Amino acid sequence: MKTVSLVMSATTISELNIAEVVARIYNLNSGLEAFWSKNDGWAPEEAAKLLGAVRLDWQTSLSQCLYLWITPKALSLSDGELILAWTNLGSLIEGSIKLLLSVYLKDYLGDFEGAKNSGSLTNTGVPKSPDILSLQQLKIYCQKKKLLGEDGDTLVQLVQERRNAVHAFKHTDLGDLDEYHASVRGYLRLLRSINNRLPYPDDIYVPREI
Repeated sequence: MKTVSLVMSATTISELNIAEVVARIYNLNSGLEAFWSKNDGWAPEEAAKLLGAVRLDWQTSLSQCLYLWITPKALSLSDGELILAWTNLGSLIEGSIKLLLSVYLKDYLGDFEGAKNSGSLTNTGVPKSPDILSLQQLKIYCQKKKLLGEDGDTLVQLVQERRNAVHAFKHTDLGDLDEYHASVRGYLRLLRSINNRLPYPDDIYVPREI
């Protein structure tokens, strides 16, 4: 399969205000949903079946929800709001990684050693479908396979730790709004990288962020 290079603005992510970052995330996930939920036979049959069944529309909706957490720096989020913000971002990261593995489903399902190392084998000894993997399993698999790069691995680890506060009763570190915004920028970098590795039949189908 031919991978078409993603066309991006020359503007670096650090130069964008946080609302522009969220807008680009939304545009990319909206474009990914539009193509991969109805890929017209471009993906292999098994991958196409999986991609047609998963909720890529929720990725788009969750991207829209990021606007809820980008209050002006002078206004701080409550602890509850910050927990929900991290949960929102963690769900998006999880979904984006699952999309990558789903597009390359044949390669993933053939990687028994990788699935074993990440604890994602079924009781019958075959890799679990990527759509049911936990973020922990996805994180370990990606680390072992070096799929996301050092920055991507660091982002996944941080967001996982922060979003786990939603399950906690005792104190856990939530970070702050600046760290959250930096992680949203990190997600845009990760999303760009994932999109740039997906195969498209022609450049006109490649999701754009602007």
